[in-house]
Amino acid sequence: MHRLHAACLPTTQRRRCRLARTILLVLMLGAALPVSVLAADAATPGAGTPGGMSVAAPSPGPTDTVAKGGEYDMRRAVESALRDNQGVVAARAGRDAAEEGRKSARGAFGPAVSTSYGYDRLNEKPRSMSRELDDDTYTWTVGVSQPLFTGLRLLSTYQKAALETERKALTLDKSRLDLVVQVQEAFLAYLKSGENVRSARDALNRLREQAKVTRAFYDVGLRPRLDVLQAEVDVTNAESLLITAENNHATQRARLNTLLTLPVGSDTDYVGTLVPVGFDMTLEQCLERAYRNRPDVRIAGKAVEIAGKDVRIADSGLYPQVSANFNWATEGDHPEASGSTLSPTGFSQWSTGLKAEWSVFEWGKTWYSGQQARQVETQVRAEEANLHHEVAYEVQSRLLTLTDSSKRIAVATKGLTQAEEAYRVAVARYQAQVGTNTDVLDAQAKLTAAEAALTGAKAEYLDALSKLWAAMGELKPSLTDG
Repeated sequence: MHRLHAACLPTTQRRRCRLARTILLVLMLGAALPVSVLAADAATPGAGTPGGMSVAAPSPGPTDTVAKGGEYDMRRAVESALRDNQGVVAARAGRDAAEEGRKSARGAFGPAVSTSYGYDRLNEKPRSMSRELDDDTYTWTVGVSQPLFTGLRLLSTYQKAALETERKALTLDKSRLDLVVQVQEAFLAYLKSGENVRSARDALNRLREQAKVTRAFYDVGLRPRLDVLQAEVDVTNAESLLITAENNHATQRARLNTLLTLPVGSDTDYVGTLVPVGFDMTLEQCLERAYRNRPDVRIAGKAVEIAGKDVRIADSGLYPQVSANFNWATEGDHPEASGSTLSPTGFSQWSTGLKAEWSVFEWGKTWYSGQQARQVETQVRAEEANLHHEVAYEVQSRLLTLTDSSKRIAVATKGLTQAEEAYRVAVARYQAQVGTNTDVLDAQAKLTAAEAALTGAKAEYLDALSKLWAAMGELKPSLTDG
């Protein structure tokens, strides 16, 4: 320990020491002021530029030109949702928060510096060697502590924070992938409902034409009143079905507007057709991509690594904790805490040393914490293995659905061709007075059903393709492998 007696120094030197200490104290107490000022400036519009002028935001890139409203195809709708959807924004904020946590954990490796300044006033002035001392006491201390060995706790904590950052980044990828599936599913449902509206409108027009022909035949006595009533009933039913189809179409538009963070009632124009996209990958190729790319599979791997770090953190309590420290203190009866001219006890002192702490016995607290961490590690390993099986099933089921839908498209296309021909024959026979009105209405109903079957098969195929790409962990805004 080193002591410096103020009374032993010349008066001029003592004054200089006091002045230097006062300046240093003011600087340390005011160190936080620039930080607060900078923070306030950062929150003030126009801060950081000459004259308070604001800096213009950078111009948008090629993918940022989608206006609110307007026309959207599937690719542009997906890109807009990925940019503006609040779920993705929240996941991105979680990733950034994890990165700040990693930086915080990294800071624990360096020395910790602390300082304190105190003031005490006695109820009466003390006396020393028949001399009255000042009843004000100022104390200033500075301490530095550097961890040397923590049983790998600091290292494991930092590695865990780094893994958590990677896991949050993968969580962001998963939220983006889930959003793409939602947007594509809603977009395909919108296109399907649009095709259903068209089909319902065509059916209504056909039935109205048939009702006109039937009434004309009735007016000249060629058909009974029953045929007219049947035709009018079918027209009424077709009008009801058209209203339902139009309402469903408007509902799907509202759903898309919501996913794209547009006003829910916006008359946005979503364009596209239900054209099947080719897909020729085998099951083995799909599984290889899924295990390599899927965010949840990679998240499960990170969870296993994080659980391993938790085991090391829990076990660190079994080892001694060693640190080095340095402390400096000064005391006096003036604000600069530089001793007293009336008392030879005023001093500044410093000390340095090593410190080791070891919790030898805590009734199994550390031991059982380690066992708990090991059980958690076993749990997440089992969950990871189970996830691999679930991924294989999901990919297989999506691929089977895709194949089934492809076959049904071929069948439905052939069925639509036959239904159109049957309807033309029925109408021709009815107009030639060799067929019945029931034959025409039955052929019309089958034609409408065939159109709905083909539309449904196409929409199901594209929906299965969207979910298959997602099952492989790949973003495909337009469902193509480009």
